[in-house]
Amino acid sequence: MSSRRGPGDDAEVIVVGAGPAGSTAAAYLARSGVDVLLLEKSRFPREKVCGDGLTPRGVKQLIDLGIDTSEEAGWVHNNALRIITGDLLLHLPWPELSSMPPYGVSRTRQDFDELLANVAVRDGARLQQNTTVTGALTSRTGRVVGVKARLKDKSEVEYRAPIVLACDGVSARLALSVGIEKNDKRPMGVAVRQYYASPRHKDDFIEGHLELWDRSDPSNPRLLPGYGWVFPLGDGTVNVGLGMLSTSSAFRGTDYRALLRQWLDGTPEEWGFREENAVGKVGGAGLPMGYNRTPHYRDGLLLLGDAGGMVSPFNGEGIAAAMESAKIAAECVLQGLARAEGPSREKALSAYPQRMKELYGGYYRLGNIFAKIIGKPKIMRFCTKYGLRVNPVIPLVFKGLSGCYDPKDGDVVDRMIVAASKLVPAVR
Repeated sequence: MSSRRGPGDDAEVIVVGAGPAGSTAAAYLARSGVDVLLLEKSRFPREKVCGDGLTPRGVKQLIDLGIDTSEEAGWVHNNALRIITGDLLLHLPWPELSSMPPYGVSRTRQDFDELLANVAVRDGARLQQNTTVTGALTSRTGRVVGVKARLKDKSEVEYRAPIVLACDGVSARLALSVGIEKNDKRPMGVAVRQYYASPRHKDDFIEGHLELWDRSDPSNPRLLPGYGWVFPLGDGTVNVGLGMLSTSSAFRGTDYRALLRQWLDGTPEEWGFREENAVGKVGGAGLPMGYNRTPHYRDGLLLLGDAGGMVSPFNGEGIAAAMESAKIAAECVLQGLARAEGPSREKALSAYPQRMKELYGGYYRLGNIFAKIIGKPKIMRFCTKYGLRVNPVIPLVFKGLSGCYDPKDGDVVDRMIVAASKLVPAVR
């Protein structure tokens, strides 16, 4: 037993959820000698609704974790983003940056999440599957000292540790169990996706369609605040889906599966996005954005990834932020465990929300403003019809929306994004 574990503890740190945030945090902690218990409600391999694509910002996190991102290791590379809006087509190569590679990758979440979990186990984390965490265990003072869980046989169990990392996704059961509610004033997204057998599975770019029209009422077509995507997977299939923001009045009244079918029926026949080529079922998921659940640390509980509302309000990507939050959380937890319980440890752990605020606070504040603006159909139409035709603006839009910019030693566009992020109050 580790010297840092109390007599009644089951681990030094409990991590709830073996998605990108949980497995990444568990790997970093375990390789530093921490006794980590990683609890996962499902059993691998398991499906997860996602676009299956990572921008260079996400690929950087894989590289930092020590994962081989080569095509020989099973990753499908893309070197550009192709944007389609109305009659405009833009082919935008990923920028050359000092902090990120010049390529994105695609891989199914069924494979991706299991790979990350295996890295955590290899590094020493104890993975326990088929364990559904239902809430936090708290002391008399309200401090989180473990979790309550239900096993596959329906038996109720408890696990104890002085620090708990909530990586339980959009459900955020742990946060809710201690009264950390989401902020409904910040944007939410919804995404639906479907796999198709398609000749486009080997495209060397990913594709974003910036005009989503709801034509369910032919006399009153509506432009919706969202986008469609096409992510080649290299195995004969592509992941095709769409996402939409809660800032639109149509958010709650839209049949997203019908909207997906409507959009795909308008794509070229040769792409293969038709029902007879569908693989599996349509899946849907919520996207908690723009730090819509805070504080990210309270009384022994840290919120990571989707549990902390860390999906980008600019582009809907959540994996990069989940892995970034995991790396930062692991560093703060290591510093905390090196100190005695009490004020000194709390000071180390309290650095986590501050560092997350510094990383994304201003940028996400801009994103939240952006989400509100494009929720207005007339503004959305103007932006898609005219904004992307102004050549000097394109690099700013591309880097800003994708999050692929150098925060310290970038070019003039990177510096503009950093400056804009600092000018607005940071999301807390």
